[in-house]
Amino acid sequence: MTSGPSPRGGSFRAQLVVLTAAVTALVAVVLTIVVQLVLASATTHSLDTVLEDRAEAVIGSASAGPGGAVVVPEERLDAGVAVYDAEGRLAAGTPPASERSTYADLATTDRVRTVEQPRGADESRVRAEPFTTPDGAAGVVVVTERLAPYERGERLALLVCAGAGGLMVVLAAVLAFWVSRRALAPVVAMTRAADDWSEHDLALRFAPGAGRDELAGLGRTLDRLLERVAQAIRSEQRLTSELAHELRTPLTAVQVNADLLLLDPALPEAGREKAEEIAGATRRMGAAIESLLELARAGSASAPSGSCLLLDAIGEALGSTAGTRVEVRVDPELRVLLPVGLAARALGPVLDNARAVAGRVVVSAAPYRPGFVAVHVDDDGPGIGEGERELVFEPGRTTGGGAGLGLPLSRRIARSAGGEVTVTDGPMNTRVVIVLPTA
Repeated sequence: MTSGPSPRGGSFRAQLVVLTAAVTALVAVVLTIVVQLVLASATTHSLDTVLEDRAEAVIGSASAGPGGAVVVPEERLDAGVAVYDAEGRLAAGTPPASERSTYADLATTDRVRTVEQPRGADESRVRAEPFTTPDGAAGVVVVTERLAPYERGERLALLVCAGAGGLMVVLAAVLAFWVSRRALAPVVAMTRAADDWSEHDLALRFAPGAGRDELAGLGRTLDRLLERVAQAIRSEQRLTSELAHELRTPLTAVQVNADLLLLDPALPEAGREKAEEIAGATRRMGAAIESLLELARAGSASAPSGSCLLLDAIGEALGSTAGTRVEVRVDPELRVLLPVGLAARALGPVLDNARAVAGRVVVSAAPYRPGFVAVHVDDDGPGIGEGERELVFEPGRTTGGGAGLGLPLSRRIARSAGGEVTVTDGPMNTRVVIVLPTA
């Protein structure tokens, strides 16, 4: 099983953490706005209550003086308190200098009025209330209250809400990360185990037990799926092995007879060419059958049946072929997790094709991903067009005189070990990449 591309959206756990943080932040913003609106309403109500109490205190102490003039005791005349008579003349108190025009406008009002007086950074709220004393004196009391102390409280509340909201977002994100990590840990373990088992052991299962939670149900479903996949793979392996055994005996007879014909000195030239063609075809077919048998044997084992030096596998793959000399640039200590025969059969068809059409072939190796190495086979041959790069791996498709089984077998062997065989552009012309597991 080969690893697929990483999902673009990131892990589900990261998405869950981000979503939780975003929702929490939205809730915090909404709560902050609500708190500010409630606090602003409460502040306004508190201001109006203070102004009303101050005005009522002044009205309660007012009386009629000589000639019906309004008289208010001096101790009731706080800062910002002014009392006007029925004609709008100042009878007691002193209006603030910055609000005299507002006080003058309110001095003759016939109903309770409350206005806000903007004065830059020092805003105030002004209340005017008409009154008539029990002894018949009429007038208007005007009082004011600065907004600055109340606004400081609102700003402090805003800062507290913002800080609490930020802390809530952080705590929610941390909690979501912790919960999702614990909740999804079994899923991550199951994913890794399934990927490893599919490559190395078809008999292992999750065995989640009789639990009723969702993960236990998922484990049982995956166990059933793994069992069906394992049965299909075993059936394919048995069929491959049986077919290979059935074909090997008659093929051996054909090859022996072709070789005997070639030993006959009286064989005509035309017959010799035909016999050589038959002998070559049977050898190629025999190599393919041996690869199938080796693959079936390796696939039926519960673990890799051995490892070998990559250099030895390359040497065996090159040993029985003729053609262009190959430059090998491989670490002599590098080992792959395949028997030498199977590794050679994965490399052989690629090397044979390169040597048959190119004047120069270079074999190198580079790390691919953890636990795997990429063997690069570069050649200066005519190359393979982009539209043909997958078609060459279809069984029976060939551009030469072979049977079209070499590259498909090479890919199948590599994939059975968790690797891959692909065709790409290289520094010379065509590059075939064989990915194999390292020991």
